[in-house]
Amino acid sequence: MNKSELEIFPLFAVPVATRTLEEAETMNRALEQLILSRETEQHRNPNPTHITQQEVFESNFDFFRWPEPCVQSLRGFMLESIGEVVAQLNGYGPQEMARMQLHNHTWFHVTRHGGSFVAHNHPMASWSAVYCVKAGEPVAERRDSGVLRFLDHRPGSNMFMDPANVKVRVPYNFGHYSMRLAAGQLVIFPSYLVHEVATYLGNDNRITIASNCWFSLRS
Repeated sequence: MNKSELEIFPLFAVPVATRTLEEAETMNRALEQLILSRETEQHRNPNPTHITQQEVFESNFDFFRWPEPCVQSLRGFMLESIGEVVAQLNGYGPQEMARMQLHNHTWFHVTRHGGSFVAHNHPMASWSAVYCVKAGEPVAERRDSGVLRFLDHRPGSNMFMDPANVKVRVPYNFGHYSMRLAAGQLVIFPSYLVHEVATYLGNDNRITIASNCWFSLRS
């Protein structure tokens, strides 16, 4: 019996990018000091889309407008990285990218013991990113403390488990995916992807910068 070679290909794949800013310690210390000094009502998000927690401070969305050098250095790193993802995945060259205008809402979270963030996505953006300023204290007995968790967007993908699918390998496996961020690490993902932050159980604080981006063509 003649047969062609079996072809297996990914369908409905979700691109997630990550990179680390090397030698980010000095910038991160400056960011931490600045953010903690502005953990005030003046800088709090006045219109949160979730039930607020005492353990989590969410700023308003103008973080990248702050003129401090540490903020502007981070802005360059994050937005350039998002641009690289867009160019690679869409096959855009320098001329096409030069025609694009990147818009963003960017804010910070300070999370203390017991804080978490509900599962959500960002329907008014195309790309989202999270940068870790401070990962927070690890908790040995709870490895999921403060992890960034992406939820599997295929309902029912694990409704029936047997020996034929229980060990399916990446990228064809299913189930939620957790990332424990490290200081200096950036994660970029499509804004439609539902994500959450698991309850943080460390005794210090966890600091992250989040950004939602959308693009338009320059006139």
